[in-house]
Amino acid sequence: MSRRLFLERVAALIGISIAAPAARAAVIRKVELHRSPVAGFQYHQGDAIWSLLAVGSIVDLVREADNPYDARAVRVEWQGQKLGYVPRIDNAAVSQLLDRCEAVSAAITGLSISANPWERIEFAVYLNR
Repeated sequence: MSRRLFLERVAALIGISIAAPAARAAVIRKVELHRSPVAGFQYHQGDAIWSLLAVGSIVDLVREADNPYDARAVRVEWQGQKLGYVPRIDNAAVSQLLDRCEAVSAAITGLSISANPWERIEFAVYLNR
């Protein structure tokens, strides 16, 4: 009898469950890496879908390495609709993570009705570990 099997049986006798290592590994921690407004909101579909957006909604980050204006461009999308971009001043780390196929996610953290497009949508980028 293996040590692990022995410990599982003893634990079962006293009413304790020993979780398998695979079950413990399934827990995903999100570490917030970045928070900023969506750049270029006024030029894309944001106004058309504004009423459908909500704080907590997941947004997709799409790498645009062939973007003629910014080689580190990262597009922000909600359900396939372009909202804008990660601001150029902040996109170096995010683009590198996407290029390395790291597990990153993003979500809307703030919505504001404002004439200033830089104040309309705030989002956060998370590293999933």
